[in-house]
Amino acid sequence: MEKKYTILIVDDTEINRSLLADMLSSQYRILEASNGVEAIAMLERHHTDISLVLLDIVMPVIDGFEVLSAMNRSHWIESIPVITISAETSSTYIDRAYDLGATDYINRPFDEKTVQRRVKNTIMLYAKQKMLEDMVTEQILEKEKSNYLMVEILSNIVEFRNGESGLHVLHIRTITELLLRQLLQETDQYRLTPTQISLIVNASALHDIGKISIPEAILNKPGRLTAEEFEVMKGHSAIGAQILENSPSHREELVRIARDICRWHHERYDGRGYPDGLKGDEIPIAPQVVALADVYDALTSPRVYKSAFSHEKAMEMILGGECGAFSPLLLRCLTAVGPQLAEALSASSPDRLTRAEGQMLASQLLMGGQASNRTLALLEQERTKYRFFASMSKEIQFEYNLGTDILTLSEWGAQQLGLSELIAHPADSPELAAVFSRKDFDDLVERIRSATPASPVINVNYRLRIFGQDRWFKAVVRPLWVGEDHPSLTGCIGKFLDAHEEFEELATFRRLSMQDSLTKLRNHMSARKVIESALSHSDGRHYALLLFDLDHFKSANDRYGHLFGDEVLRDVAGKVLRSIRSDDVAARVGGDEFLIFMAYTIDQVEPLVRRIFTSLTGAYRDFPISLSMGVALAPEHGTDYETLFNRADQALYAAKKNGRNRYCLYDSSIRGYLSVLSPIDSDSDEAAGSPG
Repeated sequence: MEKKYTILIVDDTEINRSLLADMLSSQYRILEASNGVEAIAMLERHHTDISLVLLDIVMPVIDGFEVLSAMNRSHWIESIPVITISAETSSTYIDRAYDLGATDYINRPFDEKTVQRRVKNTIMLYAKQKMLEDMVTEQILEKEKSNYLMVEILSNIVEFRNGESGLHVLHIRTITELLLRQLLQETDQYRLTPTQISLIVNASALHDIGKISIPEAILNKPGRLTAEEFEVMKGHSAIGAQILENSPSHREELVRIARDICRWHHERYDGRGYPDGLKGDEIPIAPQVVALADVYDALTSPRVYKSAFSHEKAMEMILGGECGAFSPLLLRCLTAVGPQLAEALSASSPDRLTRAEGQMLASQLLMGGQASNRTLALLEQERTKYRFFASMSKEIQFEYNLGTDILTLSEWGAQQLGLSELIAHPADSPELAAVFSRKDFDDLVERIRSATPASPVINVNYRLRIFGQDRWFKAVVRPLWVGEDHPSLTGCIGKFLDAHEEFEELATFRRLSMQDSLTKLRNHMSARKVIESALSHSDGRHYALLLFDLDHFKSANDRYGHLFGDEVLRDVAGKVLRSIRSDDVAARVGGDEFLIFMAYTIDQVEPLVRRIFTSLTGAYRDFPISLSMGVALAPEHGTDYETLFNRADQALYAAKKNGRNRYCLYDSSIRGYLSVLSPIDSDSDEAAGSPG
């Protein structure tokens, strides 16, 4: 039978309750309350069954606003929608109801179709939301089950080199969390937030990563280490810290905490530890806690060089100062959590969870089964491990369902982007558009729709705006289909990988590869590519190629040195940039030879060349700067770069041959060039000569 949703009608007027019941009773199960007190009592008894509340605002004893407040305090408002019903149309009343969590408003007198439509839409919306929450929960649990296997594999990898580290890593996390939570009860000195505790617990798993560099003969030696071997072993603290300092994510708080733990978890409260000999509270609290957890687990676990001690014996040795010096405050915390340690460590041991139990975990929780404390502890442990790996890998994971038009972000990813984990109708979401542009989202959806099962993975780069800063991300997306013969596209799963530094480096390398290192103008190769592209797409435009070098530049190097010569070249380059337009191309061809490429109209080429020529001549400090320039035009003198460059070069040679300090325009009808006298000597008699 189809499920009948339950509606609670709350109104102090019986006729209003009766009217609403008549409109809705054929489709829904109806409960009635004549005032706010009765409504709250019914919600306490039936809140798990009630799908909607129709709530009057103006009532005796307790009004509708107070009912909404009570629903907020009890968190019922999060799962039970409320539609307010009232003859009061004041915006003050309506706005206050919305502020307290009401979903909709229906005014009296009631219109039957309006009531039925709004009630149905609201119930269906919340039912769909609950279904989506269940789907997301199921997906997260599936991921956590996979992540558990990954943790088991990682533990085995470490165990391969060091027999203590598989369970040791899991035990350290458990003991560290117990000690930190007890620390909050003992003192307010450290003011640790739940987020900080989670970071420290996650980071504790990395406390011994430096041991990867220790020779296996020392790492797993059954007997006592020699003084030399112990010095090698002690090096793992600094090495582990260095590994994290060299990480691309070394500025992240998680990595910073892990670095502190790696370096200082062998320091002692009395200052006799290593590697830095820190004393007392000079040692950050995170490595202090992990150090104590490390010692306790080392004592109570078997090692290649000893058998396991009992909990009682380990506590006696630690409190008696036989295993190092610790903060008295942390020793109090250890004593307080002592009775919980055996059970907690049993829960954190992966060999206590069978494969069958692991496979049943998600379905057990989804079906409402009561998971044991051990199972819940494992689930929470792997959830934090999952977050740890997500944060370390910089993956913002997401799923998009085309049918429901719901975008789901992983918890860590949503936090990084400052977004909600569930975004309905993402294409129209202002929240998402502030981070991921509508144009890029539409592009991604189009790529997803165009994908085929034969080529299922999409790799594309987008900009995301995170807390006011644009960053490049690489999107790796896999569309999802159902069906065999004619698969139907349902959506996608994917992840955004932070590639900003990589993109910035590539952009820098690309810019440097196109740039002359001395003058910061384009280099010849880069300029040639741009010019060839312009010539091939000229669309009837006219271009001029100006090729020039500095007259007697060798004397600058000979008289003042090469550093001075470099200054002259940089000065000329600066003048070039100030003399041309943003669309023009300027490049250093080599040595003291430069190139300018620009568009022009038929009647402006000579004035344009004259203006540029004049702006570049003068002096740098005491060194006079003059130049010889050759000019070739496209399409008149050539339509390809090679021809145009060669003819500008011929005109440049003509300028040199005719006395330098002038520019020449190429002219094939007059021995290959036409000498156009420079503005500097154009008034002299000699300058009035014929073409060279």
